[in-house]
Amino acid sequence: MTGVKICGIRDVQTMALCARLRVDWVGFVFCETSPRVVMADQASRLHDSAPSAQENGPLRVGLFVKADDRSIEQVLKAVPLDILQIYDTADRALEIQSRFGRPVWRACGIASRADLPTDPQMSGYVIEAPKQAQDSRPGGLGRTFDWSLTQNWASPSFWMLAGGLTPQNVRNAIQESQAPAVDVSSGVESSPGYKSAELIEKFVANARKGLDLTSNLS
Repeated sequence: MTGVKICGIRDVQTMALCARLRVDWVGFVFCETSPRVVMADQASRLHDSAPSAQENGPLRVGLFVKADDRSIEQVLKAVPLDILQIYDTADRALEIQSRFGRPVWRACGIASRADLPTDPQMSGYVIEAPKQAQDSRPGGLGRTFDWSLTQNWASPSFWMLAGGLTPQNVRNAIQESQAPAVDVSSGVESSPGYKSAELIEKFVANARKGLDLTSNLS
């Protein structure tokens, strides 16, 4: 079954819903320019409000953009993140993975097959639309890309598809990209930073109707 990550969570109601739906991962955004940003103490309260991964709850993913070690340390002191999602260079992402002893997923913008990552040292990758000149912050920013670029890709490690996914297009995205997992944020919001329970439920249901691939979700 296709894995599902709901990113940009900011309230306990959404955490509870994700736990009830047995979502695989929930994402906390630690990027000040994002409308979905949370502080470490807020993320700690969100973490405490739902079953942990050890209690069969969703794995907690922390999203960081060009963060220094001290910033990551401060967050980890407050909330026991299971995975770090990093927007930075490949070398820096590997450094963070080694430094903190946690799986790191590096976000990669893809414009052609030549952009697909090849390093098996990275625990995982988030594959999304490439950054454009006018972008003020990283991420898929609600844009899709040519999902066929990942067809028959021999990925060096786990990966998930992100960027522009919605309840309406996620099933097609899974079938075209052959992604083992999908990551959504703005596509399940009623307005920037505010999650819609109805859209999350529809997204999860439709994603799980998609291409059924066996994958390592850790």
